[in-house]
Amino acid sequence: MKNNYVQDKIVTYTAYVFLSLLALVCVIPFFIMFSGSITDEKYLQLNGYSILPHVFSLKAYAYIFSGNSSIGKAYWVTIFVTVVGTAFSMVITGLLAYSLSRKELKFRNSLSFIVFFTILFNGGLVPWYIVTTKYLHLGDTVWGLILPYTVNAWNMFLLRNFFRAIDDAMLESARIDGANEVNILFRIVFPLALPGVMTVGLFYALQYWNDWWLPLLLINDQKLYPVQYLLRMVLSSMQYISSGGVGSTYAASAVPAESIKMAITIVTIGPIVFVYPFVQKYFIKGLTVGGVKG
Repeated sequence: MKNNYVQDKIVTYTAYVFLSLLALVCVIPFFIMFSGSITDEKYLQLNGYSILPHVFSLKAYAYIFSGNSSIGKAYWVTIFVTVVGTAFSMVITGLLAYSLSRKELKFRNSLSFIVFFTILFNGGLVPWYIVTTKYLHLGDTVWGLILPYTVNAWNMFLLRNFFRAIDDAMLESARIDGANEVNILFRIVFPLALPGVMTVGLFYALQYWNDWWLPLLLINDQKLYPVQYLLRMVLSSMQYISSGGVGSTYAASAVPAESIKMAITIVTIGPIVFVYPFVQKYFIKGLTVGGVKG
């Protein structure tokens, strides 16, 4: 008995050590990135990157946040697009996934094939752009950053598989008690499939937060620039200045090119990194929500 206890302790401590080392390997790049963002450019060029900052400097952040606080406006646009877009996408994707998960739906297989077909083939960039701007009039509107990503076919099929795993008897009991399909979806199906719902929701949130492709194609109004696209423009401008572009407002030697790259990464991933721990607990909670009292 005592030997088994000792063996269990050895296995437990070994697992802790291994996971701690693995977590450290994952975290070290972020420390190097943050250290590089607050280190003087000349020191980086001479000595390279390190975990701890040397020759402290905030020139990179000063360069990014200069320009009449446009970065603040871009953050509000990104937050609005991410929150509203994720909520809207989850509702539409959930309705579609729930419908296709029900065996009693007519033409269920045909509709599933139509959705699956969009994963394999698309009409191309030019037809998509014409439809989006000329017929849907989404150019230079905040909805142009939301509606094109409303439904992702892969996310829909992932959510549909979670809905299929729910016992039909529970849904039938809710119908007998007088619940309609909307109440069943939001009060029974969504809570029981919470791990899948949170996973797909995180996918959508990351897609909206990291997107710079839609504003590149659809947005000309600077007031509607999201943070990812704005910082991409800053990075392009910095590279142009560093190469000695004509008419640049900064001397090429004064632009902290390497530290700016690190600072841009910190600025863009910062909020989503802080949000993730709060989302993670819902993953853990969702694993136990499906328990039914017998």
